[in-house]
Amino acid sequence: MSECPIDPHKHHYAYCLPFGAHLTGAARDTPRTRYRFWAPSRETVQLEIHGGANAAPTLIGMEPAGDGWFEAEADGGAGTRYLYRLDKDLAVPDPASRFQPEDVHGPSEVVDPRAYRWTNTKWHGRPWEETVLYELHVGAMGGYAGVTARLPELAELGVTAIELMPLNDFSGTRNWGYDGVLPYAPDSSYGRPEELKKLIDTAHGLGLMVFLDVVYNHFGPDGNYLSAYAKTFFREGVNTPWGPAIDFERPQVRDFFFDNALYWLREYRFDGLRLDAVHAIDDDEWLRELAHRVRSSVETGRHVHLVLENEHNTSNLLETHFNAQWSDDSHNTLHVLLTGEAESYYSAYVEKPIEKLARVLSEGFVYQGDPSPIHDGKPRGEPSAHLPPTAFVMFLQNHDQVGNRAMGERLRSLVSDDALFAATGLLLLSPQIPLLFMEEQYGSKQPFLFFTDYHDELADAVREGRRREFAKFSAFTDEKRRAQIPDPNAASTFEMSSPKGSAEENEWLHFYRSALAVRAKLITPRLKDAKARGATVLADKAITARWRLGDGETLTIALNLGGESVSLGEIPPGKIIFETPARAQDRVKRGELGEHTFVAWLTGEVNDYASAHDARRFEATTTEGQAL
Repeated sequence: MSECPIDPHKHHYAYCLPFGAHLTGAARDTPRTRYRFWAPSRETVQLEIHGGANAAPTLIGMEPAGDGWFEAEADGGAGTRYLYRLDKDLAVPDPASRFQPEDVHGPSEVVDPRAYRWTNTKWHGRPWEETVLYELHVGAMGGYAGVTARLPELAELGVTAIELMPLNDFSGTRNWGYDGVLPYAPDSSYGRPEELKKLIDTAHGLGLMVFLDVVYNHFGPDGNYLSAYAKTFFREGVNTPWGPAIDFERPQVRDFFFDNALYWLREYRFDGLRLDAVHAIDDDEWLRELAHRVRSSVETGRHVHLVLENEHNTSNLLETHFNAQWSDDSHNTLHVLLTGEAESYYSAYVEKPIEKLARVLSEGFVYQGDPSPIHDGKPRGEPSAHLPPTAFVMFLQNHDQVGNRAMGERLRSLVSDDALFAATGLLLLSPQIPLLFMEEQYGSKQPFLFFTDYHDELADAVREGRRREFAKFSAFTDEKRRAQIPDPNAASTFEMSSPKGSAEENEWLHFYRSALAVRAKLITPRLKDAKARGATVLADKAITARWRLGDGETLTIALNLGGESVSLGEIPPGKIIFETPARAQDRVKRGELGEHTFVAWLTGEVNDYASAHDARRFEATTTEGQAL
């Protein structure tokens, strides 16, 4: 693959793809573009160039280049729209399209990746230990421009990274993001590529990293034409929950996704990727090679992070290749403790959940080769106690755990505020990496539902299939009750899931700001080389846990999610750096951990700390009762 020319001033970035449409840099008055397309199932392919609204398309024969590749070069630069014509009845968009202005069935647009002039060119990212993630849906927050407008507010909150749910082009104007079919094209309903780059550039100027959720395990059901010209992209006879399995043993397929990762990281300057459901890829060798290519391709001194979602709990991938994994084990355990729910995958966490939480805090995974009742009793996972706590991303809510509920309820609609405050204290001040889901800092009760924009038979299949999926739940055994599950294709479902603008200041926001200020000042600088030092169960819903931090000090937390106080036993040494509810330490001094309580101590010399939010104090206090 030939590299793009390097901009010595680093104001313009491009990743030269070995396929798709590539500007050749010809004379200014006659710009030209090279096209390269892999279609091993076809003997001939034509390039179809679209002119003005009333002009007939121009057809240009593409030359076979061996191994299923076809090539052509034609007049026309940025803004040119084109398709690959397979026969008289079928023309398809470029699978490596950089932009689809007319959606997934329309022509692709040639994009000049160097058209955007970057401002924050000295940005090199942030170390992983500083990460506080904030997951959001770009469409629900008003497109790229809407997210950009919210960035100062998020920086003030204390998060250090936003994570965008998938952007790859999908059918229609609204979608969760996990039904994309064109992995290189950020969806046009959110704005143009330059607007996405502006979002990232602006975030960097505010000290925020930007992560992208990428889906390499499947394609959506509408607009995926690969089987029409590249049948060998998929493994015959092997299926995933979403359709035919992608053949990651085939070099062209492996490279297609390798280049996609590097494209987002180098051309768009994303700071990290979250890889969706890699257990469905089921190819750890490919994952390791992906990590190696990323690490060896980014500039020296630049921080780029890779995070997995992986039901297999493969701890060896986290030793050298990937920074962390989304910790479903921690979420599921805490969810059972908070709500008592025991159906579906929660059934694997209902037996002694407080002991499972102890394992989460002291060792990372709950399932480390143990038999899993939701995997037919088969072993799940690998030992993880040797990994640092920062190898695990903890969350109480995310797009899956809220959106996969039939009615999209957030936790605040399911549990008491006091219990949720205590659990949130653990989320924000544990040495594991915290992830927030959009608007949770306001204590939002707004649902986040599964939404799509399909039509006709596909819309019917998606709606009825989702309702059938919930028939096994006790709350939806009745057909009339299932009929109340919102239709994913209704515009109202998307509107119900979209924040109505920046929320007002409230006690939840004050709580999050205070806790994250404590994390940034007293915990984050000590996270490198932190090690768990065990957890102790106090009662059915109460626990203490300890970590030796990188500078030798010890962080201790005590959590009681129950409705009755419990004996704390020996009072942990050190200074209380955070508590909820207010004045919880009064009971702690008597050796008692009150109901719905979270307390954190830090040993060693801890200076009194007043944050920029002292005028907005909620429940975070020092031992002297001074506002943090």
